[in-house]
Amino acid sequence: MQRIRCLKSGWRLLKSSCEGAAQQINTSPSSSRNYSYAHSSFGLLFDIDGVLVRGRTPIPAAKQCFRNLVDRKGRYKVPVVFVTNAGNCMRQTKAEQLSHLLEVEVSPDQVMLSHSPLRMFNQFHNMCVLVSGQGPIQEVAHNLGFQKVVTIDMLREAYPLLDVVDHNRRPKDSVTTTKGLPPIEAVILFGEPIRWETNLQLIMDVLLTSGKAGNAVTSLQYPHIPVLACNMDLLWMAEAKNPRFGHGMFLVCLESLYKKITGCELKYEALIGKPSVVTYNYAELLIRQQAESLGWTEPVERLYAIGDNPMADIYGANLYNRYLQASRRARAQLQAKGGGGGVEYQGETVEEPPKMTSTELGGASGVYELDERLPEHCSSILVCTGVYSREQQELPSDPRHTVTEQRIFHGHRDFRFDPSLTQPSFVVQDVREAVELVFQQEGCPLE
Repeated sequence: MQRIRCLKSGWRLLKSSCEGAAQQINTSPSSSRNYSYAHSSFGLLFDIDGVLVRGRTPIPAAKQCFRNLVDRKGRYKVPVVFVTNAGNCMRQTKAEQLSHLLEVEVSPDQVMLSHSPLRMFNQFHNMCVLVSGQGPIQEVAHNLGFQKVVTIDMLREAYPLLDVVDHNRRPKDSVTTTKGLPPIEAVILFGEPIRWETNLQLIMDVLLTSGKAGNAVTSLQYPHIPVLACNMDLLWMAEAKNPRFGHGMFLVCLESLYKKITGCELKYEALIGKPSVVTYNYAELLIRQQAESLGWTEPVERLYAIGDNPMADIYGANLYNRYLQASRRARAQLQAKGGGGGVEYQGETVEEPPKMTSTELGGASGVYELDERLPEHCSSILVCTGVYSREQQELPSDPRHTVTEQRIFHGHRDFRFDPSLTQPSFVVQDVREAVELVFQQEGCPLE
């Protein structure tokens, strides 16, 4: 219960900061006017890898698509947020990369990385955390609010005898263990590291010793210290013709090693990034912020999530849509003051909607959001320029009875597999067709 209270508090702080930022943007003269699309009530969520780019190469349809999404002064016609499971950089860096590749200005406030929701997990911010990944992960962790950060390299330096798989990196002379590192209290997995054997070994050392990696393992303490993981993608699409291993593959390795050595399941305090609901909740806040900066006064009623990965982008958008529908039912029941036993909200009791697992929610909340400004619907659009390809695979026509799909479930171990959630609302060839489809659905001209 204490954990949920802390997360709720963090979520409120996140909401207020996003809404405060939107109010600041609204006061600027350049954004106070109402655009011709202000009568619209929809927003766009774009995946990046496999939708807009392949590695560092823009997908040809992406540039033209974004030229049409901005007016002559480069201002967006509708709210746009980029939602990626990548997490090896700062938001500012990713925004600059997108601005260069797409030839339109992208603000850091429009970019959501897999680790962005960690800002709300404030009960961990004062703990000593071990971070794993690549890129400026120490800077990223501090930017998210973590105060005491230890990297894998720092751990290697403190305990040089732990990393011995690579003979060339073994200590050549006798060494004295460095003192000074405090016990690790939680592990944050940002993304796939460069040297998997090093990170797997040292993370296991930390888990098996309750955060005291230099100590001998005398007895197993279970559950282990908290583990928070960002980005569950098993595969992702770069320049190669076939998908590459993602952070989800690293998690599979870590889970298998922990189970093999201890006989117990590795437990996660939180799994964030697509397809968890907390990721889309955060993205919706950013969409709301963008809408307010455009001068829109009415809530965004519909979201369109465009992605290339059925298990991450499509599953996540559909799961979020299910969450939105449950939230709407809860609001309606509250307004009608109907129902018998249920969930309490601001002193009222409403019938409880079907539960989602803590993993599906991303660890952010045990209840449904009853904010009237939530969108009514989230549609999923699958493009064929990334992980999914019409030539290589076909979506099952009846997912309830498809044995093949059940055999090759690419989602995370802790997610319930619901094949219906892998079914997109629409399938198109590329992002240009996706955006054209959205504007057709909304009855808006795309000039």
